[in-house]
Amino acid sequence: MRVQLRMNYEMNRQLQADSGLSLAEYDVLVALSENTAKGMRVGDLAARIGWERSRLSHQLRRMEERGLTERRRNSQDGRSTHVVLTARGRQAITAAAPGHVDLVRTLFFDALPDHLLEPFTAALEHIHINLNYNSSLPPAPD
Repeated sequence: MRVQLRMNYEMNRQLQADSGLSLAEYDVLVALSENTAKGMRVGDLAARIGWERSRLSHQLRRMEERGLTERRRNSQDGRSTHVVLTARGRQAITAAAPGHVDLVRTLFFDALPDHLLEPFTAALEHIHINLNYNSSLPPAPD
């Protein structure tokens, strides 16, 4: 818990200082940037980043006001809403990513001796799978 809280603090501080993005905004932008131009359903996005839909809805409203994301009705069925990355959102994630990656590498991965990286990665993959199928949030979409 101490590592998670400290990393979140450091990542949020660095993102705010370097790009004007919060860690929450960065999380949303990363998830959207990994998907096609059609965007993601709101429920799938919430599951991907591990948030409740209400928290995501409030975050998306703020991000839409900044021009980073946009919500669109699903053209196939009209019942669901897709969230898409805007051009401004894509520019923001592209600009923020290098500094963020450098910080995470420096604070987290550089501290791990080479012989521990592979088993640590494998352990985290197992934990992630367990969380996907045994927690209260629906599994993150593939």
